[in-house]
Amino acid sequence: MVHIIGHRGGRNLWPENSLSGFRNLAQMPVDGVEFDIHLTRSGEMLVIHDSTLERTTDARGLVADLGPGKHREISLKESDGETIPTLEEVLAVFKDAALELHIELKTHADGTPYEWLAARAFAAIEQLGLAERSILTSFHPEVLADIRKAAPGIRTLSSFDAKSAERLGLTSGLSLMKQYSDIIAVEKSLLQAKWDEIIQLVPLDRLGAWVPNEVSDLEYWLAKPIRQITTDRPDLALQARG
Repeated sequence: MVHIIGHRGGRNLWPENSLSGFRNLAQMPVDGVEFDIHLTRSGEMLVIHDSTLERTTDARGLVADLGPGKHREISLKESDGETIPTLEEVLAVFKDAALELHIELKTHADGTPYEWLAARAFAAIEQLGLAERSILTSFHPEVLADIRKAAPGIRTLSSFDAKSAERLGLTSGLSLMKQYSDIIAVEKSLLQAKWDEIIQLVPLDRLGAWVPNEVSDLEYWLAKPIRQITTDRPDLALQARG
């Protein structure tokens, strides 16, 4: 059975990367949740996708520049005054759920990795006894290599898209990512276009597709013999799989 992973907590159903969205998703019979973390200058790990605040909040500037506790003064767009959650708060939501936790380690706005983010994230995960259910993810081989050093034994996932293929090469890039990853999740358009080439490089039980959201797309990818799909519409994915 293809695993269904709720992308950014199911962002087409609820505010992206919000505690309310995560709580709602935890009540659904999905297989996992995906979310993103940035590191602030004060050492707080915040669950937000972009390196900047503008798209998803009512504030402006870099996430990394936020001072201690400042995320509590920033509201998420299209929410009931919710603020940016911390990694610890999100882990607490899923502590007693059976879902896999796909945690993407983001980078600075210029693409450079956050120093110590992998080690700090791993420590927070271990403290709650969630290492076996957690998968640390990234688009960047250097971040994945850092995870391997800082969190030996934890599973890893590489995200791969057309920009990755352009930057690293399709064959060479996937081969490199495979060295650092248990799972490789490929953007659906690239995966469909290069299916034969990709499945020669990546075993099907280690392959995922992101991010199908339409019913026809969901049915197409759920019929493929891959490990997982990551979707913004976990409700439609469950209907399609059911």
